[in-house]
Amino acid sequence: MDCLVDRRPRWVLERRWDAARPLPRKTILTGSQPPVEPLDFTSRIHALTADIAARCGEFAHIDPASVLFTFTPSRTRSKYGLQARVTPMRFRDGQLTRRFRGHTYQVQRYYVDNREVLYLVTFCLPRFLDQPFGEKLTTVFHELYHIGERFDGDLRRHPGRYCMHSHSKKGYDRHMASIAKRYATGHPNPDVFAFLRGSAADIRRDGGLSGIHVPRPKLVPVGWSA
Repeated sequence: MDCLVDRRPRWVLERRWDAARPLPRKTILTGSQPPVEPLDFTSRIHALTADIAARCGEFAHIDPASVLFTFTPSRTRSKYGLQARVTPMRFRDGQLTRRFRGHTYQVQRYYVDNREVLYLVTFCLPRFLDQPFGEKLTTVFHELYHIGERFDGDLRRHPGRYCMHSHSKKGYDRHMASIAKRYATGHPNPDVFAFLRGSAADIRRDGGLSGIHVPRPKLVPVGWSA
């Protein structure tokens, strides 16, 4: 009897990291002082987010333990282009799957120490580091504000046609800059965001930079996984 070979591509539906299989790390800037421990950028961003969630009511719904902070290398040293992005791990209203053109799709699910990741926040380095301090802090707020108010893996959606940045992206950016300035002014522990004051050259000189680097999750046709 002839056997039919299923030649459809296959993807994994889940990726898991733990003590036995730690999150992959990568050095993006090699320090000029090799004995010095490189700056752990993604851990610093995680700590900054936890502080923002504790101090700013607009971000109190964010649980940093369910957010994975990563970086992607910038392809050029131009200061223009992608600075950061938020990748939601669920569809609209926190749904696991979505029907599109006759197929059902699911976002790959990520787990760290058996805890599901609901958002992936990625910074483009070293490009992001070469922005002025105020713009860097505003970018952090800009990306965190995209996280849905229900914290269900979906993005925050504004009324109207332009649901991601409201009707005016410039107005959205001004609002984020205002919140960032309010947060930083008179902060009792400015060390929590002091690492954003240095440029890529400063960080390279002081010991370099490393962080978590994972692949961007894929949309997987359900039933085609392995």
